[in-house]
Amino acid sequence: MASSEQLKALIKSHISRDDGHFLSIAMQVAAHEAKLGHGRVAEELRKMIDAAKNRIGQDATGKLVAIGSAAKPRGELANLLTVSHPANRLGDMVLDEVASNQLQRVIKEQRQLARIKEHGLSPRRKLLLVGPPGSGKTMTAAAVAGELGVPLFLVRLDSLITKFMGETASKLRLVFDAITDIRGVYFFDEFDAIGSQRGLANDVGEIRRVLNSFLQMIEHDQSNSLIIAATNHPEVLDYALFRRFDDVVEYHLPTPAQAMELIRSRLGCFAPKPFKKDGLVEQTEGLSYAEICRAVDASIKDAIMHDQTKVQRAELGRALGERRLISAKLAKNSMHASKNVGSNTR
Repeated sequence: MASSEQLKALIKSHISRDDGHFLSIAMQVAAHEAKLGHGRVAEELRKMIDAAKNRIGQDATGKLVAIGSAAKPRGELANLLTVSHPANRLGDMVLDEVASNQLQRVIKEQRQLARIKEHGLSPRRKLLLVGPPGSGKTMTAAAVAGELGVPLFLVRLDSLITKFMGETASKLRLVFDAITDIRGVYFFDEFDAIGSQRGLANDVGEIRRVLNSFLQMIEHDQSNSLIIAATNHPEVLDYALFRRFDDVVEYHLPTPAQAMELIRSRLGCFAPKPFKKDGLVEQTEGLSYAEICRAVDASIKDAIMHDQTKVQRAELGRALGERRLISAKLAKNSMHASKNVGSNTR
């Protein structure tokens, strides 16, 4: 017979739709019965649990398949969600103190989820990440999933948004059903594609309907999953969106000190000794975290190809300079594109 604590845990996991935890507790019950000498009951329980593991999500609904801790989109969802199982950690990132504290608080509340819910409260789980490209927003989604040991689902906006009236909202409903069915981190990148302000000059009716649908769905979502949206353009987001998120986390280009810390960390065992900062600080000015990482990786690959155990200081400087040139060209092209868009709307 299951203990009172096990019964409560079974009921709680069923209510929260945490299939993995439910089956884990059920296995504990089966083991307890076996210890008591109830071998037949224990064997029956184990067979039921094994059958459940093979059946979860395979009900021809086209939803998620979940076996143990794994989850895989099937049917139409396979075109809407890309799943991965990151090993990233927040400690792998170089963040400013405010953003780091916000994310650590989210992780802590998620790990204390059951205790918080016992008091009628909800842990933070809906995050809006804002900041320039390459500042760490995508990596944050992976790190949060890695910290919590849950899958990361990337919502594919290219498949979600269609030109047919009502179809996008219908697909969005499938995504939110998945959010309820399987606990994970659901990441909406380039969120401004569906979150732009209603009433903009270039707004179309379908996108307005999609935004209204998203607002309703995220408002009523009471799942145990985390919803993370990221944008490079918070200024175009509809104002009603901001109050739907528990936290807005801001990202910035790295400070000189953060850039040096990132370079040293990224180089790892390839860091030259002594590690001299002279001249490197200027080379990182205006570069994002992603651009610095690409430059460091390029210098490491150069060292490997030349059978060197340490990165050459000159090669690192050259790689950073190359990234600055690319960054400047992209910024120039972006500025021209913005001017052209502005002139065409007049």
